[in-house]
Amino acid sequence: MLAHLLPIPLLAVLATAATTQNYTCPQHLYNVQIFSEDPLIIYIPEFITHEEASHLQSISTGRFSSSQIADQTGQQHLASTRTSRSTSLHSDEVVRCIEERALQFQGYDIPRTRLEPIQAVTYLLGENYKPHTDWFTSPTQTTPEFGGNRATSFFVYVAASTDIVGGGTQFPLLDAPTNERWCEYVNCDAGFDEGVTFRPLPRNAVFWRNLVKGRGDRRTLHAGLPVQRGEKLGMNIWTREAELDGRYRSQII
Repeated sequence: MLAHLLPIPLLAVLATAATTQNYTCPQHLYNVQIFSEDPLIIYIPEFITHEEASHLQSISTGRFSSSQIADQTGQQHLASTRTSRSTSLHSDEVVRCIEERALQFQGYDIPRTRLEPIQAVTYLLGENYKPHTDWFTSPTQTTPEFGGNRATSFFVYVAASTDIVGGGTQFPLLDAPTNERWCEYVNCDAGFDEGVTFRPLPRNAVFWRNLVKGRGDRRTLHAGLPVQRGEKLGMNIWTREAELDGRYRSQII
Protein backbone atom coordinates (compact mmCIF):
# COMPACT_ATOMS: atom_id res chain seq x y z
CA MET A 1 0.00 0.00 0.00
CA LEU A 2 2.89 2.37 0.66
CA ALA A 3 3.72 2.34 -3.02
CA HIS A 4 0.69 4.58 -3.58
CA LEU A 5 1.90 7.39 -1.31
CA LEU A 6 4.21 8.91 -3.89
CA PRO A 7 4.33 8.38 -7.65
CA ILE A 8 7.64 6.68 -8.41
CA PRO A 9 8.38 6.08 -12.10
CA LEU A 10 9.15 2.42 -12.73
CA LEU A 11 12.41 3.31 -14.42
CA ALA A 12 13.51 5.27 -11.38
CA VAL A 13 12.79 2.34 -9.07
CA LEU A 14 14.72 -0.09 -11.29
CA ALA A 15 17.64 2.31 -11.45
CA THR A 16 17.76 3.06 -7.70
CA ALA A 17 20.80 0.92 -6.97
CA ALA A 18 22.74 2.39 -9.87
CA THR A 19 21.90 6.03 -9.20
CA THR A 20 22.69 5.93 -5.48
CA GLN A 21 26.24 4.83 -6.23
CA ASN A 22 27.01 8.27 -7.65
CA TYR A 23 24.51 10.32 -5.68
CA THR A 24 25.53 13.87 -4.83
CA CYS A 25 24.02 15.51 -1.77
CA PRO A 26 21.93 18.50 -2.92
CA GLN A 27 22.72 21.94 -1.61
CA HIS A 28 20.13 22.76 1.00
CA LEU A 29 18.47 26.14 1.24
CA TYR A 30 15.58 25.29 3.56
CA ASN A 31 14.23 27.81 6.05
CA VAL A 32 13.53 26.96 9.67
CA GLN A 33 11.06 28.29 12.20
CA ILE A 34 11.69 28.13 15.94
CA PHE A 35 8.39 26.95 17.36
CA SER A 36 9.52 26.89 20.98
CA GLU A 37 12.74 27.98 22.70
CA ASP A 38 12.07 26.11 25.95
CA PRO A 39 11.83 23.24 25.21
CA LEU A 40 13.68 23.74 21.93
CA ILE A 41 11.42 22.69 19.06
CA ILE A 42 12.17 23.74 15.48
CA TYR A 43 10.00 23.25 12.42
CA ILE A 44 11.80 22.56 9.11
CA PRO A 45 9.80 22.84 5.86
CA GLU A 46 11.19 20.75 2.98
CA PHE A 47 13.82 19.02 5.08
CA ILE A 48 14.13 16.30 2.44
CA THR A 49 13.81 16.54 -1.35
CA HIS A 50 11.24 14.89 -3.60
CA GLU A 51 13.92 12.50 -4.85
CA GLU A 52 14.94 11.56 -1.31
CA ALA A 53 11.33 10.97 -0.30
CA SER A 54 10.82 8.67 -3.30
CA HIS A 55 14.02 6.80 -2.48
CA LEU A 56 13.05 6.30 1.16
CA GLN A 57 9.69 4.95 0.11
CA SER A 58 11.33 2.58 -2.37
CA ILE A 59 13.94 1.10 -0.01
CA SER A 60 11.52 0.65 2.89
CA THR A 61 8.72 -1.04 0.93
CA GLY A 62 8.22 -4.66 2.01
CA ARG A 63 10.54 -4.37 5.03
CA PHE A 64 8.14 -3.25 7.75
CA SER A 65 7.22 -5.22 10.85
CA SER A 66 5.10 -4.33 13.87
CA SER A 67 6.66 -1.52 15.90
CA GLN A 68 7.87 -2.29 19.40
CA ILE A 69 8.50 -0.26 22.54
CA ALA A 70 10.98 -0.63 25.40
CA ASP A 71 9.55 -1.42 28.85
CA GLN A 72 11.02 -0.40 32.22
CA THR A 73 13.56 -3.22 32.03
CA GLY A 74 14.71 -2.13 28.58
CA GLN A 75 13.22 -5.14 26.82
CA GLN A 76 11.56 -4.55 23.44
CA HIS A 77 8.03 -5.88 23.00
CA LEU A 78 4.78 -5.30 21.16
CA ALA A 79 2.27 -3.00 22.85
CA SER A 80 -1.25 -1.73 22.19
CA THR A 81 0.07 1.81 22.68
CA ARG A 82 2.04 1.60 19.41
CA THR A 83 0.28 0.06 16.43
CA SER A 84 2.42 1.33 13.55
CA ARG A 85 4.98 -0.68 11.56
CA SER A 86 8.65 0.24 11.33
CA THR A 87 12.06 -0.74 9.97
CA SER A 88 15.66 0.41 10.35
CA LEU A 89 17.37 1.66 7.20
CA HIS A 90 20.94 0.97 6.13
CA SER A 91 22.90 4.06 5.23
CA ASP A 92 23.25 4.11 1.45
CA GLU A 93 24.42 7.27 -0.28
CA VAL A 94 20.99 8.95 -0.27
CA VAL A 95 20.28 8.06 3.35
CA ARG A 96 23.78 9.24 4.26
CA CYS A 97 23.01 12.68 2.81
CA ILE A 98 19.98 12.93 5.07
CA GLU A 99 22.00 11.76 8.07
CA GLU A 100 24.72 14.34 7.42
CA ARG A 101 22.09 17.05 7.02
CA ALA A 102 20.58 16.09 10.39
CA LEU A 103 23.99 16.10 12.06
CA GLN A 104 25.06 19.45 10.60
CA PHE A 105 21.73 20.97 11.57
CA GLN A 106 22.77 20.38 15.18
CA GLY A 107 26.23 21.90 14.80
CA TYR A 108 29.63 20.68 13.71
CA ASP A 109 30.40 19.05 17.06
CA ILE A 110 27.97 16.13 16.60
CA PRO A 111 29.83 13.15 15.04
CA ARG A 112 28.29 10.23 13.13
CA THR A 113 29.18 7.95 16.01
CA ARG A 114 26.28 9.42 18.00
CA LEU A 115 23.70 8.62 15.32
CA GLU A 116 21.26 5.73 15.63
CA PRO A 117 20.10 3.94 12.48
CA ILE A 118 17.33 5.88 10.78
CA GLN A 119 13.92 4.35 11.41
CA ALA A 120 11.17 4.45 8.78
CA VAL A 121 7.66 4.09 10.19
CA THR A 122 4.34 3.69 8.42
CA TYR A 123 0.86 4.37 9.74
CA LEU A 124 -2.20 2.91 8.04
CA LEU A 125 -5.88 3.43 8.86
CA GLY A 126 -6.43 3.63 12.62
CA GLU A 127 -2.78 3.13 13.53
CA ASN A 128 -1.19 5.41 16.10
CA TYR A 129 1.41 5.81 18.84
CA LYS A 130 0.05 6.89 22.22
CA PRO A 131 1.78 9.73 24.15
CA HIS A 132 5.41 8.85 24.86
CA THR A 133 8.87 10.36 25.09
CA ASP A 134 11.86 9.48 22.94
CA TRP A 135 14.20 9.61 25.93
CA PHE A 136 14.45 6.50 28.08
CA THR A 137 13.68 5.98 31.75
CA SER A 138 15.33 2.56 31.94
CA PRO A 139 19.06 2.62 32.85
CA THR A 140 19.55 -0.44 30.65
CA GLN A 141 18.79 1.70 27.58
CA THR A 142 21.21 4.49 28.51
CA THR A 143 24.44 2.61 29.26
CA PRO A 144 27.74 3.76 27.66
CA GLU A 145 27.44 1.18 24.86
CA PHE A 146 24.18 2.90 23.82
CA GLY A 147 25.76 6.35 24.07
CA GLY A 148 23.66 7.41 27.04
CA ASN A 149 20.17 8.75 26.46
CA ARG A 150 18.61 10.15 23.28
CA ALA A 151 19.65 13.78 23.12
CA THR A 152 17.67 14.92 20.08
CA SER A 153 14.94 13.79 17.71
CA PHE A 154 13.77 14.58 14.21
CA PHE A 155 10.44 13.33 12.96
CA VAL A 156 10.24 13.67 9.19
CA TYR A 157 6.98 13.32 7.27
CA VAL A 158 8.32 11.46 4.25
CA ALA A 159 5.01 11.00 2.45
CA ALA A 160 1.27 11.05 3.01
CA SER A 161 -1.65 10.10 0.80
CA THR A 162 -3.49 13.07 -0.67
CA ASP A 163 -6.67 12.12 1.19
CA ILE A 164 -5.09 11.81 4.63
CA VAL A 165 -7.12 12.82 7.67
CA GLY A 166 -5.54 12.68 11.12
CA GLY A 167 -2.05 11.30 11.55
CA GLY A 168 -0.52 14.46 13.00
CA THR A 169 2.14 14.63 15.71
CA GLN A 170 0.69 15.98 18.93
CA PHE A 171 2.66 17.59 21.76
CA PRO A 172 -0.02 17.80 24.46
CA LEU A 173 2.07 19.80 26.95
CA LEU A 174 3.03 22.63 24.58
CA ASP A 175 1.17 25.91 24.36
CA ALA A 176 -0.73 26.57 21.15
CA PRO A 177 0.83 29.24 18.90
CA THR A 178 -0.60 32.75 18.90
CA ASN A 179 0.37 33.71 15.34
CA GLU A 180 -2.11 32.38 12.78
CA ARG A 181 0.70 31.87 10.23
CA TRP A 182 1.52 28.69 12.15
CA CYS A 183 -1.83 27.28 11.01
CA GLU A 184 -0.15 26.20 7.75
CA TYR A 185 1.80 23.61 9.74
CA VAL A 186 -0.22 23.24 12.94
CA ASN A 187 -3.83 22.16 13.41
CA CYS A 188 -5.29 25.42 14.71
CA ASP A 189 -8.78 23.89 14.94
CA ALA A 190 -7.75 21.77 17.91
CA GLY A 191 -8.77 22.86 21.39
CA PHE A 192 -6.30 24.77 23.56
CA ASP A 193 -6.31 21.87 26.02
CA GLU A 194 -4.99 19.54 23.30
CA GLY A 195 -1.60 21.22 23.07
CA VAL A 196 0.00 21.43 19.61
CA THR A 197 -0.50 19.07 16.67
CA PHE A 198 1.81 19.33 13.65
CA ARG A 199 0.16 18.35 10.39
CA PRO A 200 1.62 15.40 8.39
CA LEU A 201 2.92 17.52 5.52
CA PRO A 202 5.23 15.56 3.19
CA ARG A 203 8.97 16.30 3.32
CA ASN A 204 8.69 18.59 6.35
CA ALA A 205 10.26 17.80 9.72
CA VAL A 206 10.05 18.63 13.42
CA PHE A 207 13.24 18.73 15.51
CA TRP A 208 13.45 18.84 19.31
CA ARG A 209 15.84 18.37 22.22
CA ASN A 210 14.86 15.56 24.58
CA LEU A 211 17.04 16.42 27.57
CA VAL A 212 17.52 19.34 29.94
CA LYS A 213 20.84 19.29 31.80
CA GLY A 214 21.13 15.58 31.09
CA ARG A 215 17.63 14.71 32.30
CA GLY A 216 14.58 13.79 30.25
CA ASP A 217 12.32 16.74 29.46
CA ARG A 218 8.72 15.72 30.15
CA ARG A 219 7.46 18.58 27.98
CA THR A 220 8.60 16.68 24.87
CA LEU A 221 5.85 14.12 25.45
CA HIS A 222 4.27 13.51 22.04
CA ALA A 223 1.95 11.17 20.17
CA GLY A 224 1.39 9.96 16.63
CA LEU A 225 -2.34 10.56 16.31
CA PRO A 226 -4.54 7.91 14.64
CA VAL A 227 -4.82 8.02 10.88
CA GLN A 228 -8.53 8.50 10.23
CA ARG A 229 -8.23 8.23 6.46
CA GLY A 230 -5.36 7.46 4.13
CA GLU A 231 -1.82 6.58 5.22
CA LYS A 232 1.55 8.18 5.97
CA LEU A 233 5.23 7.31 5.95
CA GLY A 234 7.49 8.93 8.51
CA MET A 235 11.11 8.77 9.59
CA ASN A 236 12.79 9.02 13.00
CA ILE A 237 16.34 10.37 13.27
CA TRP A 238 17.84 10.10 16.77
CA THR A 239 21.20 11.15 18.21
CA ARG A 240 22.60 10.08 21.55
CA GLU A 241 24.47 12.03 24.22
CA ALA A 242 27.73 10.25 23.38
CA GLU A 243 29.23 7.71 21.01
CA LEU A 244 27.34 4.46 20.45
CA ASP A 245 29.09 1.13 20.29
CA GLY A 246 29.61 0.12 16.65
CA ARG A 247 26.91 -2.54 16.94
CA TYR A 248 24.23 0.07 17.48
CA ARG A 249 25.24 2.82 15.09
CA SER A 250 23.92 3.63 11.65
CA GLN A 251 25.45 1.06 9.29
CA ILE A 252 26.97 2.24 6.01
CA ILE A 253 26.47 0.04 2.92
